[in-house]
Amino acid sequence: MDTGIVRAWVDGWAVSRGAAPPVEKPWGFTVDVGLPGHVTRHVLLDADEPLVRGLAETVAAPGTWLKACVAPEVMSSWLTPAWTLRAPGFLMSAPLRPSVTDLPAGYRLRAWSRGGVTRALVLDKDGAFAARGQTACPSGSGSVVFDQIETAPAHRRRGLGRAVMHNLADAAIAAGARTGVLAATADGRGLYESLGWTTHAPLTGVFLDPAGTGR
Repeated sequence: MDTGIVRAWVDGWAVSRGAAPPVEKPWGFTVDVGLPGHVTRHVLLDADEPLVRGLAETVAAPGTWLKACVAPEVMSSWLTPAWTLRAPGFLMSAPLRPSVTDLPAGYRLRAWSRGGVTRALVLDKDGAFAARGQTACPSGSGSVVFDQIETAPAHRRRGLGRAVMHNLADAAIAAGARTGVLAATADGRGLYESLGWTTHAPLTGVFLDPAGTGR
């Protein structure tokens, strides 16, 4: 696994979510997020069973997350039932290219930047939410992280996600970014592959449930 892609994703994700700057560890990175169900996340590089089991044994705080580039069934087998498995994800990247943002009739897109984060919002003719996404460009990295790309169920399969991605990519290119990085869901992976993105590895997340329900 290319650790540079992982580092770019961690740095950009932290900016996008307003989290603390990542702290380097011998095994990866720790990010303080500060939410009740997501207090701290540990992102592991070159994860294997001894590393995951050893780190998990030192963690007792609910709301702690572990992320690693391993398959979910493998990650799950290394942990006790106290850890809740999230839906599988995928770490992806792509070279950025200028594009045309086309919206179907009846939709409008608004974009703005603040605090190092650029957001794109699509509304329907009544002003209701239709789609959104955001990016963060860590200073000097040449990479941009795409995050929270979402289309409302009633507005899917109309090209809105593609329009959001194109708009955000063009803004990132204008800001000097050359490469896009993201963590895709299983549902979103098809959209990104259709836009020329490459899957590098599975990206699995587990967390200690504050409710104590486990898997």
